Amino acid sequence: MAENPRARIAALVTCATFVDIVAYSIAVPVLPDLSRRFGASPTVVGLLFASFGATLLSVSVPMGAVSDRLGRKRPLAAGVGTLAAATLLFAFATSLPWLFAARLVQGAADAVTWVVGFALIADLYDVNERGRVTGLVMMGTSFAVMIGPTLGGWLYDLGGIRLPFIAVAALAVVVFVLLVATPVPEQHAAGEIVPIRMVVSVPAIAACAAAVVAIAGTITMLEPVLSLHLGELNLTPGRIGTVYGLAAVVTTLLHPVCGRLSDRFGARRVTVAGLLLTALALPALTQAWSYRSAVFLYMLAASAGAFVITPSLAYMGEAASAAGVRSFGVSYGLYNLAWGIGLLGGPAIGGFLFERLGFSLAVVAWTPALAVAAVLVARVDSSAAALKEPL
Repeated sequence: MAENPRARIAALVTCATFVDIVAYSIAVPVLPDLSRRFGASPTVVGLLFASFGATLLSVSVPMGAVSDRLGRKRPLAAGVGTLAAATLLFAFATSLPWLFAARLVQGAADAVTWVVGFALIADLYDVNERGRVTGLVMMGTSFAVMIGPTLGGWLYDLGGIRLPFIAVAALAVVVFVLLVATPVPEQHAAGEIVPIRMVVSVPAIAACAAAVVAIAGTITMLEPVLSLHLGELNLTPGRIGTVYGLAAVVTTLLHPVCGRLSDRFGARRVTVAGLLLTALALPALTQAWSYRSAVFLYMLAASAGAFVITPSLAYMGEAASAAGVRSFGVSYGLYNLAWGIGLLGGPAIGGFLFERLGFSLAVVAWTPALAVAAVLVARVDSSAAALKEPL
């Protein structure tokens, strides 16, 4: 394909993931209030938020396999269309069961959008280009994380409970129409599509998945326990929010940089470096003693994490290519599955450690997991011959 059509498709993938993250994050300030209107207890509200992960975990790998066989365009368009339907279901839900149905559908749509979108990027771009493009896509999604909750709260105040969801559904419909109207190559890759079990047996893919579990768990572990720790330092909720917001700005700008470094030095090397940097930055975070020190140290930790997230996305495609595995859909399904495991396990383990050890010891106890993941990725032979042996 020529450069312009490839760039146009990459832009559409960015738009799809952007809308998906806005839909996810816009629910943060809105769903609790909507749930309480239907009589939900705090426990039920927590289950509502968690139900998103159930379908994300169950749909990621199967839909990746489907896209390997059917091509990327139809599943990706279906994922965005499903996201629009789920968001409208939130807007017009009249009971808690309907809210749970909408959240479950939203999780499935998220899985399809991310898995198929990044598989399509891997189809269209060579190994020495994927880091750059992946970084640009992640920059767009990080921007969505920054504006989603604010946009949701603002639209809620402006037009009531339904307006935020209707606005996001409209955006999803626009992206759906653009996807349907854009030519996407259905013959996405030459070569035989291998079974899921054979993809999992590739050492580099398994090591990448371990790195993803580690970094996803680290990020989500910090979200609740760092907030609790900063509260103990007498920071107000507004200042705690600013700590996270400033770190998000920095990581948004870093994603393209990390992508280009991956193209230049190899995604595996940058992933290993990012895991080690994160392992070093986490203990330093325990030394925060004030608002300014917390901002600075958390920006360092978040920046180190960016050197894992974008490179690991490129590394998954690199590992699959090097092994002769053309099932990018299954590979990125496994990536999404690993992210979901970290998403579910991180807060639970972090809360358990925080309650029993306190913030500093909990963070120090977590750090070896990052070092182990770095060793696993570093020890994998990235040559095609070595990776083909399990197949």
